[in-house]
Amino acid sequence: MANSSAPHPGSSALNSARRLPFTARPFFENKARAFWILQAVGWSGYLLLRGVVSISNGLSLDGVIPVIVEAIVGYCITLLLSTMYGQYRQMNRLVGIFLTIATLAAATFLYAVLDAFTFSFIATSTPGVTLTRLLGSVYVTFTVLFGWSALYFGINFYLIVEAQIDQMEHLENQASTAQLAMLRYQLNPHFLFNTLNSISTLVLLKQTERANAMLSRLSSFLRYTLANEPTAHVTVAQEVDQLKLYLEIEKMRFEDRMRPKFDIDPRAERARLPSLLLQPLVENAIKYAVTPQEEGADIHVEVRLAGERVQIAVSDTGPGLIEGRIGSSHSTGVGLANIRDRLVQAYGPDHRFETRSTPAGGFSVEIEIPYQLEDVNREAA
Repeated sequence: MANSSAPHPGSSALNSARRLPFTARPFFENKARAFWILQAVGWSGYLLLRGVVSISNGLSLDGVIPVIVEAIVGYCITLLLSTMYGQYRQMNRLVGIFLTIATLAAATFLYAVLDAFTFSFIATSTPGVTLTRLLGSVYVTFTVLFGWSALYFGINFYLIVEAQIDQMEHLENQASTAQLAMLRYQLNPHFLFNTLNSISTLVLLKQTERANAMLSRLSSFLRYTLANEPTAHVTVAQEVDQLKLYLEIEKMRFEDRMRPKFDIDPRAERARLPSLLLQPLVENAIKYAVTPQEEGADIHVEVRLAGERVQIAVSDTGPGLIEGRIGSSHSTGVGLANIRDRLVQAYGPDHRFETRSTPAGGFSVEIEIPYQLEDVNREAA
């Protein structure tokens, strides 16, 4: 038994980009509003903390006034810092870093002078700025402004990462859509090659009526394929209808040697799957089961709904596993490998793809995909 399978943890290929363990995207959708909220909450919390500490240290309510002035001054200075930091981020990196450090140092000194002068009204009867008081204030103001600056750049870095993740997701979706289209477009020349070869054979045998009938069915089949986008998903019912149309074309070649049978669960008919997913599987069965046997073979297409999963099986009564059957078709380089790639692109790890061969003969391909009613690929595009 040849087997190619993947677990289905419920994730999708369209969400393959790695997300951060948490996201604050809704809060930062309006960056200006988010800044003012954080600024107000942060400095209000700082004021509350400093006020409680001052009162607990024995200061009177009047002694809290310098704390209020300190918070207001810090609020105003950080507003200036945010504007200047925003300008520095647009400059050369080394220049921006130098200016950021210089601005932080200047803001710390200014904040310390104002803070020391304000608290001097409480500490002494002659207000003024002394070296000792200034050094103490420098420590406090540097800690506050450095912490604020770290938060400012940290939040902006987070937003940049989020924007890059969005861009990467967009590019991956475009690449996935392009690859799906490429895989899907491979099927048309592959099918046309075999069908036109059959029509050519009928013409050489002067069986013009059968050749005309096959051309008519071919035009109907191609009309169906052109009506669907290459990356679109169709319902199981639509896929089965086009598969029956394809088998009518092949029936012109094999007649009673090819005996198709359909067993479709009515509950699964509305489920969506990539267009032309089953046709290569049936074509594979025709090539390796019907063609090499004089008596032909039975081809069984079964679709079942099991909970939230759609189970698809295409089996035949041919000779079983043949070397090269699991790989690509020799004619144009597509086959089961194409189906496997399309499933990976459409569902990521959220699918199962298995091939089986029994010792007594017969070969089957089993697919399990999520039960979906919407065309997720078209929505993503």
